[in-house]
Amino acid sequence: MSHTSNRTISDAVTAETIATSGSIAPEAVARYAIGLGDDALILAQRLGEWIAHAPELEEDVALGNIALDQLGHARSFLSYASSAWEKTEDDLAYFRDESEFRNRQLFEQPNGDFAQTIARQLVASLYFQALYNALCQSTDQTLAAIAAKAIKEVDYHVDHSVQWLMRLGLGTEFSRERMQHGLNSVWAFVAELFSNDPLTANLEGIAVDPQTLQEEFDRLVKKAIAEAGLTVPTVPAARGGGRAGIHTEFLGPLLAEMQVLARAHPGATW
Repeated sequence: MSHTSNRTISDAVTAETIATSGSIAPEAVARYAIGLGDDALILAQRLGEWIAHAPELEEDVALGNIALDQLGHARSFLSYASSAWEKTEDDLAYFRDESEFRNRQLFEQPNGDFAQTIARQLVASLYFQALYNALCQSTDQTLAAIAAKAIKEVDYHVDHSVQWLMRLGLGTEFSRERMQHGLNSVWAFVAELFSNDPLTANLEGIAVDPQTLQEEFDRLVKKAIAEAGLTVPTVPAARGGGRAGIHTEFLGPLLAEMQVLARAHPGATW
């Protein structure tokens, strides 16, 4: 599905739309939306790296489509956020520096091998599924509308990652070993997804407290991993801090590649 399918939401967003959150400052809602948009944007960029490199042609298409879905979600959130400062979604995507990005660290991790990408995608998809289901109840009508559309696509993303988890976990000894290694490699970044986000404290009814999502996530991810004959990793949590602009060494090179054309030709249009 192309990211252009989100255009009706993105193009309708204005500063007045954000202001409908009542006494909440528009900038507070915008900052929250930026975090959501950055998560989706950075994951989309990572998944796009698989195009023409996936283990089979069908996966080139599948991962490319998931990347486009994520890019569509990012466009909607960033377009909504940008209107608070009279900017555009492109300004936020291409003309912020590394420390200004607010994505959780999981999404910037390298693809690794295919099993590692599936492990990251399993975690990401189940997290987004829980998040968007909760965000559908937001009193902010635009955030709720973005989530309601996104959840339909994320449900497919969950199915895709679970099917590959099963296929690799229950396949050969080598595929099971690689799938377990993939889970082990991304698991340190799971805890941050559910860590306290100071922004949500002042956005009651609008934002989703990530800590409320962990119980459902844990139930579903443990069930999927067990059915695949694998083990839930036990590893120390990474430092985290993505929502505060603290990132791993992998985000800078990703942004350099993503932003190079826009920065080389600022203001250019197609």
